[in-house]
Amino acid sequence: MRYQFLIDTYATERLKVLTIWSTFRDGDLPARPHPSDRRGRSVHEHLVHQCTSEHAWFRDMLDIDTGAAPLPADETRLEFIRRYAEDSARRLERLHATDDPWWEREVRFFDATRSRAWVVVRRVAHTAHHRGQLVELLRMLGRSVYSTYGPTADTGGLAMNGAPTIYPYPDAAALVAGEAAGGRAAPLPGPGVHAPTERP
Repeated sequence: MRYQFLIDTYATERLKVLTIWSTFRDGDLPARPHPSDRRGRSVHEHLVHQCTSEHAWFRDMLDIDTGAAPLPADETRLEFIRRYAEDSARRLERLHATDDPWWEREVRFFDATRSRAWVVVRRVAHTAHHRGQLVELLRMLGRSVYSTYGPTADTGGLAMNGAPTIYPYPDAAALVAGEAAGGRAAPLPGPGVHAPTERP
């Protein structure tokens, strides 16, 4: 199928969302970029936004409804992880059942009309934007950061210096099980001998 690459992209992006969420601690949920400035979302507010926004886009624009409430009954870090893992898995399953005409069909996108393929590309970009904001919150909290698309300072620095790509878990099922057991993420080597920037 012509649009299989978008299905594959969504499959990897959902795991990247869960990876970032798993790196926070339970007590981090109220944290925001500046404690007294409510314009920057807290970790908790980011989790709510990801779940409700993706639910609405898939249901209203892509005609894919998981049949579940977008938010967990108990809004803890682990329950957000479980809810998003389950719902995104159902969305992925539905995407696997599509064909080229489904992706090319024009649908309503807020005040415009776009193809479903366009909407999914924009959804991935939207998700990556908010995931980047969460990575910055992790840094503000002094937490380590696993790979998203390649090495980070905590996996050894830059790829050009031989730093590896390290994910905390191999897949969503292992992530949910590992976090439910108190955390079984892969160890991180930390910064290498080289600066983690092209211009030290």
